[in-house]
Amino acid sequence: MGPHQGTSFFINIIEVVNGGKITLGFPEVQECKSDLILNDLNTMSQLVNADSGTMIKSYLDTYYSQGTVWKRSSGSLLNKLKYMQSFFNLEGNGKMTSETFELMKQARCGVPDMAGYHFFPRKIKWPMLDLTYRIVNYTLDLSWEEVDQAMHEAFQVWSDVTPLHFTRIFNGTADIMISFESKEHGDIVPFDGPLGQLAHAFPPGGNIGGDVHFDDDETWTSDSTDFNLFVVAAHEFGHILGLHHSSDPEALMYPLYTYHGLKEFVLPEDDVEGIQALYGPKKRTSSAIIPQRCDPNFSADAVADIHGDKIIFKDIFVWHHNYQMIHEDWVVIDSVWPDLPNFQIDAAYYSPQKDLLFLFRGKRYWALRDYKLLSGYPQKLYNLGFPSYVQRIDAAFYDVKSRKTKFFTRDQFWR
Repeated sequence: MGPHQGTSFFINIIEVVNGGKITLGFPEVQECKSDLILNDLNTMSQLVNADSGTMIKSYLDTYYSQGTVWKRSSGSLLNKLKYMQSFFNLEGNGKMTSETFELMKQARCGVPDMAGYHFFPRKIKWPMLDLTYRIVNYTLDLSWEEVDQAMHEAFQVWSDVTPLHFTRIFNGTADIMISFESKEHGDIVPFDGPLGQLAHAFPPGGNIGGDVHFDDDETWTSDSTDFNLFVVAAHEFGHILGLHHSSDPEALMYPLYTYHGLKEFVLPEDDVEGIQALYGPKKRTSSAIIPQRCDPNFSADAVADIHGDKIIFKDIFVWHHNYQMIHEDWVVIDSVWPDLPNFQIDAAYYSPQKDLLFLFRGKRYWALRDYKLLSGYPQKLYNLGFPSYVQRIDAAFYDVKSRKTKFFTRDQFWR
């Protein structure tokens, strides 16, 4: 919150219609006949009560409307249902299924899933890296100290991987104002009571921009029961920094609530890449130790063989020797491949059939040819046919005889 953009934030999220009457871009609390919904979707005959039909319409209008404002009239319910099923990788293609209906009832973030709506303009971010935050009030479910700690650790999730720095203030107006609210609370986005919407956040900007509201009708905890405040706060802080929702179920920015224990929590690669695309990676405070090739205890992170020449990866460094370029010592990875983030590689292999070097980190992989990153990369591991539980590749190599690539992950072997 603060004077970061010239226009009022509210101009972006209201619509003036009907001769000057202001209609807010959210579902109104009103009776809705289920037959109108059934006629529009033409597939909900199994939902025989009006309450279910009203709930479905409200859900689709709230999270899947598209246009210059967040509005109910934007697109048919059928198209919204198709988009939702595509986003969550559900079967149906516009037909209402029990799986889709059950997903609609899950607790989630109150921010829509449509990436193109005006509520969160594309590529919006803060113009500065030093941001202030203020906790305006507290929930009665936790002690003040527990709330303070949850917020601090949630901000640290993002500052650990970016140059962003967050400073708490106790008075006045901060860039990020944090509060616990209930039902109608003055921001045109009313909460719905227990379950349903857990919280919502506003993108970087002036006035209400950058603010985060938690539904005080929820039960907030510091463990795996009910709703963990750290988990929801870390997700909402992603929004106030400019991130949209992710369709990756493993991502922190996945819209449905999923418990992540703090002790074992590591920001998923999908979220790291998203936030670093906006603010860049965290600057290293100390120089990394350059590996010594003659060290008897040396072990490489990954090795690729290109026509007999070796490319060896260790930490953020690479050593290679081939006919195009000779480095007699270690160099940082992004000095060889400027399009790559400077990070540690999990696995690598070269495919002579495709003349491509593949690099793996976490759930993503990159393809390079002649020291240039191919367009469309990085891609996710499931594009190679791996099941969703495979989180990383430990080793990979191309077998020239069989012309197949072999992958190793933990105690499993793939080809």
